[in-house]
Amino acid sequence: MGSDCLNTESVKDEDLIKLGRAVIETEAAAVAALTNRIDDQFVVACRLLLQCEGRVVVIGMGKSGHIGSKLAATLASTGTPAFFVHPGEAGHGDLGMITADDTLIALSNSGETDEVNQLLPLIKRRQIPLVAITGNPSSTLARAASVHLDVAVDREACPLGLAPTASTTASLAMGDALAIALLEARGFTAEDFALSHPGGRLGRRLLLRIEDLMHPSADTPQVYPGTGLADALVEMTRYGLGMTAIVDHDQRILGIFTDGDLRRALDKNVDVHQTPIEAVMTPNPRHVERQQLAAEALAMMEEKRINALLVADADSRLVGALNMHDLLRAGVV
Repeated sequence: MGSDCLNTESVKDEDLIKLGRAVIETEAAAVAALTNRIDDQFVVACRLLLQCEGRVVVIGMGKSGHIGSKLAATLASTGTPAFFVHPGEAGHGDLGMITADDTLIALSNSGETDEVNQLLPLIKRRQIPLVAITGNPSSTLARAASVHLDVAVDREACPLGLAPTASTTASLAMGDALAIALLEARGFTAEDFALSHPGGRLGRRLLLRIEDLMHPSADTPQVYPGTGLADALVEMTRYGLGMTAIVDHDQRILGIFTDGDLRRALDKNVDVHQTPIEAVMTPNPRHVERQQLAAEALAMMEEKRINALLVADADSRLVGALNMHDLLRAGVV
């Protein structure tokens, strides 16, 4: 019966919830079953991939191909150079993309996918290591592989038992296990990750330094001790950073005066025309150095609940300023 003839109103809300939960439970069980299969074979697979002097090439057809493409992307972004090759295209020239220095990962739930298995003689002839991820340890692909990782599931989450669901989830989880094990083994760091994700928020948080965002000293409001509060307010207004630094004649930071300090001073009925800035400033303020990560400045602002920081050199001389708006514009927040 065509879908246009179905009476969707006959499906109860609780039935939809029950079906959705059943899928999650089935797939969760499939992934949980993989725990006992992280064994010596898994170690061999990791060693093969770590010893690869070229790139890891991932192949797979259909839904396995989609999982393989994601696996290749995960490997590439976590320190293991990798790319995906469609096995159908490999047999028509793309096999030339694979070199003798590479290592292959082949995904096939049945282990009998024609487009994949047709490549096995050529892979064997070139002595390219092969990691097979299948749900059938006795399959052609599993037997031809250098090492086989078993991702068999008891049943699919699809009630018809047809659509790849639990099996693809299991393959995805096994691929992630490989990628993260390799990441740890290579000593891959958060900064390494950011270098391959410079356009993302994480990349900005981990790569941007304070010197990339700060206002230089020439654009930072600053006054000397003895300056009247009224004149200091004029200096603050001129630069629009919501604060001013108080420095000595060697540019060493003595204090900071912010919008918050102004509110507190006004609450105490301080005379803005008679009060020197050092009487109301915050002395010896926390500051950062220009080489520090912008994320460190953000953490300090959040911890101290402040909106601006002075930037100083190793001798506490003023070199610039940074405020929360700068971090927001740069996408660090």
